[in-house]
Amino acid sequence: MKTFKNPIIPGFYPDPSICRVGEDYYLVTSSFEYFPGVPIFHSKDLVHWKQIGHVLDRPEQLNLDQTPNSRGIYAPTIRYHDGVFYMITTFVVSQTGARKNFYVTASDPAGPWSEPHWLEGAPGIDPSLFFDDDGKVYYTGNRKPPSGRQYKKHNEIWLQELDLEKKQLVGPTYSLWDGALKNAHAQEAPHLYKINGWYYLIIAEGGTGHTHAVTIARSKEVTGPYEMTETNPILTHRHLGNHHPIVNVGHADIVETQHGDWWMVCLASRPYGGYYRNLGRETFLVPFIWEDGWPIVNPGKGLIEEEMEFPNLEEHKWPELPYADSFEADQLDDRWNFLRTPRGDFWSLTERPGYLRLKAKKETIMEEENPAFVGRRQQHINFLAQTVMEFTLSSANETAGLVLLQNHQYQFRMEVILENGQTFIQLIRREDGIDEEVAKEKVASSTLYLKVEARGQAYSFYFTEKAFDWKELAVGVDGTILSTDKAGGFVGAYLGMYCSANGSESTNAADFDWFEYHGIDS
Repeated sequence: MKTFKNPIIPGFYPDPSICRVGEDYYLVTSSFEYFPGVPIFHSKDLVHWKQIGHVLDRPEQLNLDQTPNSRGIYAPTIRYHDGVFYMITTFVVSQTGARKNFYVTASDPAGPWSEPHWLEGAPGIDPSLFFDDDGKVYYTGNRKPPSGRQYKKHNEIWLQELDLEKKQLVGPTYSLWDGALKNAHAQEAPHLYKINGWYYLIIAEGGTGHTHAVTIARSKEVTGPYEMTETNPILTHRHLGNHHPIVNVGHADIVETQHGDWWMVCLASRPYGGYYRNLGRETFLVPFIWEDGWPIVNPGKGLIEEEMEFPNLEEHKWPELPYADSFEADQLDDRWNFLRTPRGDFWSLTERPGYLRLKAKKETIMEEENPAFVGRRQQHINFLAQTVMEFTLSSANETAGLVLLQNHQYQFRMEVILENGQTFIQLIRREDGIDEEVAKEKVASSTLYLKVEARGQAYSFYFTEKAFDWKELAVGVDGTILSTDKAGGFVGAYLGMYCSANGSESTNAADFDWFEYHGIDS
């Protein structure tokens, strides 16, 4: 039996949404405060995915200035209708601020995508679009019930027609998931489908933590009333305990293959070293069948497995991406991101060809700002990352190096500093906003090689002034501060290159010749 391994997209790629166009599959995920926003992937077999860009890749589409950690772009949905791709999502301004819903369109999923169409009168988060047989288009989302919450995390799933010409919601609103369906809580992420004459409404419920779940209801009319199946939730791992290798399963979208098989993509996490989820919420794949008009997920088992039977599709592997980026291209690889919308001329691939130049912005990575940081996701429990940096410090305010980031309050910084006219490489462990010096060594060269190896939650840091003649800086450091279980929020760990003048103005810059990242054996 041919099998595949979950997750299909490892690392911080949560809230997956999927659509099929002929024999091609497209998938998007949340991106929160990172820019570009909403990574988009292409597959032919549901297992092997190639990133083809980002939906929100222009600053005029996505203003993330001062967006707090784990806010920003939530739960996108991708749909295709009549030659046009639609991506709809929520921009969460702050913890308690506005939730702004909008959609963009494209004829090519690789872009360019349109400017945002902001929707008035659309409260709540996690919007989705449904194209009905009669030509009408419907918006679904969640919101606080108009009559007020009657129990903890009481949300309502609601529906309204979307006029694509006016690009606005029109007509009455309808409550789809409330009243008789109150035995669900924290209702969110609604997706509507019409299958065999029934309107099916799939939602995420139970909160995005350990009690996360996938729940379903159906109706003969798009506006309801909806009834739940007695077998709800149709997918969850909350009953399997904290020691199961796959946890917090939920937030699903479904797709039918060209051969009539049904598959579900959803988010889940892989804790390790205890209930710590440094990799964040990842994208998983699981089959289901229809039985008596309701989905049965992974029949006979009812859960997601690490290894599962390959879909009934011809295997289509993409060329493997290189481990190392030598920065020879004229633009950054799609795996790289900025923290918030990049402002100012602080990075370049052309000022010194073959190098990524990061200029010493005054903003720091210890603030909810846009620092001179270029990072990528941690995608493996065991990994190696290394880079070489050229940086001559000109003041005690300046610093540059390698950062492992959960957020501005939880991070590791392996950085060069200047003290009393001498240059040092130091490792800073930052927890709950407090910096702790883990190790510090004197260095003489302006060229430094930096490396981190992680084996589970043991992170080891190395440096050298001569190529690959590694010296220990700190070995076996506890990496659990990179988990949301300590740091809070919804994002996974990042790692990348950093330069800052720590609040001062500077014209200095650090040059990075290459950056290598890959998984390693435990």
